[in-house]
Amino acid sequence: MAYRTAELPPVDLDKFADIPFFERMKLLQLHWVEAGFGTPKQTGTFYAWKIFFYGLFGLIFAGAFTAGLEFNDIGGWWDEPILYQKLMVWTILLEILGLAATCGPLAFHFDPPIGGALYWWQTDTLRVPPYPNHVPLTKGARRTPWDTGLYKLIIFWLVMMLFLSGNDIPGLPEGRAGIMPQWALVVYAGLIILMGFRDKIIFLSSRAEQYVPTMLAFGLMTNFVDMIIAAKIFIVVVWMGAGFSKFNHGFSSTVSIMVQNTPWVVWDKFRKATVKDYPRDIRPSKTTHLLAHIGGTTCELVMPLVLLFSPWHWATWVAIVSIWMLHTFIISTFPLAVPLEWNVFFIFCAAFLFGNFHVSDGYGVTDMNPGLLAIVVVAALFPIVLGALRPQYVSFLVGMKQYAGNWAAATFSLRNKEIEDRINQKIVKAADNQIDQIEPLFGKEISEIFIQKAVAFRMMHPMGRMHISGLMCHVDSLDNRIQREGEFLSNVLTGWNFGDGHCLDERLIAAWQERCEYDPGDVIAVFTESQPAFSKKVQYRVIDAALGTVEKGWYHNDDAYNTQPWLPDGPIPHTVTWRLEGYEPQGVAHPGDARNEPSIGKDGSWLIPRVDDSVRPGS
Repeated sequence: MAYRTAELPPVDLDKFADIPFFERMKLLQLHWVEAGFGTPKQTGTFYAWKIFFYGLFGLIFAGAFTAGLEFNDIGGWWDEPILYQKLMVWTILLEILGLAATCGPLAFHFDPPIGGALYWWQTDTLRVPPYPNHVPLTKGARRTPWDTGLYKLIIFWLVMMLFLSGNDIPGLPEGRAGIMPQWALVVYAGLIILMGFRDKIIFLSSRAEQYVPTMLAFGLMTNFVDMIIAAKIFIVVVWMGAGFSKFNHGFSSTVSIMVQNTPWVVWDKFRKATVKDYPRDIRPSKTTHLLAHIGGTTCELVMPLVLLFSPWHWATWVAIVSIWMLHTFIISTFPLAVPLEWNVFFIFCAAFLFGNFHVSDGYGVTDMNPGLLAIVVVAALFPIVLGALRPQYVSFLVGMKQYAGNWAAATFSLRNKEIEDRINQKIVKAADNQIDQIEPLFGKEISEIFIQKAVAFRMMHPMGRMHISGLMCHVDSLDNRIQREGEFLSNVLTGWNFGDGHCLDERLIAAWQERCEYDPGDVIAVFTESQPAFSKKVQYRVIDAALGTVEKGWYHNDDAYNTQPWLPDGPIPHTVTWRLEGYEPQGVAHPGDARNEPSIGKDGSWLIPRVDDSVRPGS
């Protein structure tokens, strides 16, 4: 891979489009193992500078506008609670503007390089209310002046908070510059929650599940000790919730894919050692399993407990350094969607919260008011437990499934390019389709390779194999259609993408259809839910943009994991539990359910399992 040029698969560019779909996918997947996404190495340089300026200007703004933080004594800032708060506000501001995660080419933002504010600042763009049928005044999918006004107010409020100096509070150690005024923190929390009911996209982009609980702790509690302990509990639950969600096949696949895309991994043998038997078997190897579950899962489950309970300073610092190594590794891989600033901030948080305010100094959980402790623990665990047991109700970010390989996702099949072009023609947004962003830069053939590599990337995860399996059963031929990765369609339609398929489920597809007026079969998606805890049955839905949900069912995650990403044995087994009356799939015959009765009758007809008649689309 060159510094300024992309790494392309070994194929005649003029003939790439004529290669059958599954041969194309295998070609791209094998190339991913060898070269990752294939972006030039200078892309990593861009993100390295981005991290540097994030930290530099965060410190400048915090110090310039806060009484008690003097630039001639920067070494004295590191135990200042208001510095921690200001850096949190700075991070949120960049996230909600679109300048942090999901920015630039590794999030498929090419021209312009961000979505975020470019979408959410203008009316008539698409929004996704999470509970339109249950929360009054939230229905509709068009951004109104009320929505843009609320968004601008949130931006103003975050900027204003950077100018606030600290107030004293009971329990605050002497000589500190104080904490941010509590009313400002509570108001921000109220504004972003209100926005969340109108548009979940902006709420998720702000990473509210990470920051709002801590802000409310600092805004509502009356004792500094309780505030710090609550902040500790919230961050520990983030780490451990993410660790728990990684107990699934998808996480090893994610780590394998992430390492293969890492710019500093230049050793071909190591890249191929991340899979079982290149090029015959590219499922994760034992090496990858060890890296994922010893270096990742174990660290996220064990070290936070050490941080929260250890009475020994040396053990605390071992845990802090371990957490630093984990986040540094994640940053160094430049993962797709590039949530780099969040990882940098958590590196700071680990030392600030647990190094400065140690358990042995009166900042242990037993030092917290018992009533408040119970409230904090329940508030911290509830969304994670709900997301683990009933993932259909909770965003994968709220359920702490970051990079766990276990989140809702979708892949789309469009009848032809005219169907895709209608997005540019009919929908108000700030950027063209990715294929149209890349084509002026690299040409039509190369741009199509990169767009289709996103589909190949998704198929390297177990969920993606079900996506394509479902599409095989519902369209006449994948060779004659164009496939697009759902996360990147969300990028174009809403201005934000970070793996959350709930952003592009029936609600947004209906808004898309309202504007583009497709015919049945023009746009078909297979949507998969997160795998619930303690079960390997994963729910899927097939959605036709013109008809709505046309099929529901489930598949076993082992079946998805155990086949090769290019599906050499055809679609994976899956059980249909409901189908829209009168709807007939146009694809290959269903392969049957490997654990129950076969779905293929003796005459070759497709048998549909008997289901409860009360089940209806969208239920």
